[in-house]
Amino acid sequence: MINLHLKMIHTTTSLRVRYGETDPMKYVYYGNYAEYFEVGRVELFRSIGIPYNEIENQGIWLPVSEYKIKYLRPALYDQKLIIHTYVKKIPGVRIEFEYEIFNEENIKITEASTTLFFLDAKTNKVIKCPEFLMQLVKENWKE
Repeated sequence: MINLHLKMIHTTTSLRVRYGETDPMKYVYYGNYAEYFEVGRVELFRSIGIPYNEIENQGIWLPVSEYKIKYLRPALYDQKLIIHTYVKKIPGVRIEFEYEIFNEENIKITEASTTLFFLDAKTNKVIKCPEFLMQLVKENWKE
């Protein structure tokens, strides 16, 4: 899924699957993956120098407009998961994230992507990536 020869922003986060996130087979319930990806997005923003809460404090909302996922293997109760989160394109009115989740045996279990758009909280209108955020993206853009 990820071409390592592209410039991008990348962060890695880990978490342990909690019992309440699983079904009777001890597989992670499919709806919980969206929360795992949110953890990855929040940590990516933090890694480039801005907590997600600060983006909202600046009057910017980031609603999800698209979500794709491919389940390769199940995540299981009490497994440690490694979430790789990538931004591979400079944002415009949208910002696209790609994800890979690996289990503790370093086996890829999930691939996904989300697209979010920038929304002015006061006017409720779609806007381009705000300059304060674009500056951080450009400062952290690397191969």
